[in-house]
Amino acid sequence: MQILPVTIDRTSAEPLQRQLRRALIAAIHEGKLVPGQKMISSRALAQKLGVARNTATAVYDELVARGYLEAQPRRGCFVAARGQGGARPVQNASVVDWQARVAAHPSRLNHIRKPMNWQDYSHPFIFGQVDPGLFPLNAWRACSRDALGRASANWWAADRAVEDDPMLIEQIRTRILPERGIYARPEEILITLGAQEGFYLMAQLLAGPGRKVGCEMPGYPDARFILELSGAEIVPLPIDTGGARIAPGSGLDLAVLTPGAQCPTMLVMPEPRRDEILARASQDDFVILEDDYEGEVSFSPDLSLKSRDRDGRVIYLGTLSKVLAPGVRVGFLVAPEPLVTEARWLRRLVHRSAPLNNQRTAAIFLAEGHYMALVRKLRAAHAERWYRVMEHLPRLMPSFRLPDPCHGGSSIWLECPEGVDGRALLSEALAEGVLFESGDPFVHADQAGRFLRLGLSLIETEAIVPGLRKLGQIAERLAGSGSIECGALAPPGRHAAR
Repeated sequence: MQILPVTIDRTSAEPLQRQLRRALIAAIHEGKLVPGQKMISSRALAQKLGVARNTATAVYDELVARGYLEAQPRRGCFVAARGQGGARPVQNASVVDWQARVAAHPSRLNHIRKPMNWQDYSHPFIFGQVDPGLFPLNAWRACSRDALGRASANWWAADRAVEDDPMLIEQIRTRILPERGIYARPEEILITLGAQEGFYLMAQLLAGPGRKVGCEMPGYPDARFILELSGAEIVPLPIDTGGARIAPGSGLDLAVLTPGAQCPTMLVMPEPRRDEILARASQDDFVILEDDYEGEVSFSPDLSLKSRDRDGRVIYLGTLSKVLAPGVRVGFLVAPEPLVTEARWLRRLVHRSAPLNNQRTAAIFLAEGHYMALVRKLRAAHAERWYRVMEHLPRLMPSFRLPDPCHGGSSIWLECPEGVDGRALLSEALAEGVLFESGDPFVHADQAGRFLRLGLSLIETEAIVPGLRKLGQIAERLAGSGSIECGALAPPGRHAAR
């Protein structure tokens, strides 16, 4: 009997018909089924895989309709020729020296990285991922169906090069922004492909050669990289117990800040520091880009810096990614109308509008109350996980230092004790099923190996203590002393985050 290069996973939630269709298409593309090859009959296929014959027949019929198979009367189904003569064209190797040709090398930057199979780790201390056990998938599916209804589809399927979904704008304007103390007109709101695109748009419009941009150090590396690539001069802004500091007369054109939860230390900027920075922005005539990445999911939320802005100098970046999912790619920018207008037309040059079907689905999800209900659930989960870490960290990971003061949130920033290199810790932890983020992308190169970030948005609460215990045991081995003095909650000393 013909060997069939496809399998079915009966433990998967994916329907058998979809699995079979996808497996056959993959086998054709990978050359395991070649043009002109005769397929076994639908009856034999069903018997071989243990599926209903009508399932196999339906898959064959669909692949014939898609052009992957050819049905020949009284002979059966054959793999169709794809491309000219069914043969793949041979591509010559490029003679261009692309390393010398390209003007920038983003791939060489020290990006935040995690293994491709991060879902397989038993203790995933990963930041920014959505816990599938908390996400109301049925509600999202229903909202997606509504967005595919004829009335909605007629709107989002049209060519709307610069428009955003007015329903989503209204939901953000009336439900999300007031919780952050922000009151904006529709013309002052732009939908982005996550906050990441907001950084890019602002870098193109407000940075560039000859401009000075203040970036927190330690700070969010992607924002710094985007601004560096614009040609702007990056001015590191030091961090103390009140967050970022900006010296008088710094000559900045733009300052990028995370006052609600400093990235990555999670320090919350106190009100006096916020007023001081706003006054300095007015005095020295610079503008502020506020990245409120934690605002929606923080279990002790504070009002935004923009809520205190009286001069229109604060540009606000928000994201739905920490609530919905990073892959949904929905964020928003709030700024004075003239800047939003330019950002809207710049966005058009990149990819026109953000996907309007996703916008409408998110709008319905908000309008029906699912979003805020999920926010409350996430805040409760993050609080439970954070307090669990705080309860057991001093015992299980002694001498790992926390920022002072230590604020709650969806991640925890730790400094390794003497004798423990975070890079070696990560390497050995991965082998034991514990995954966390290296602190290296957030800090200066001379501080490599000193810090790590424990994300709490994905890991189950019951997996936290065993994960911390493994990290502590690995750290003991690396330190080579058998034990490390307890001091996790002591004020930071020489190795404190700054």
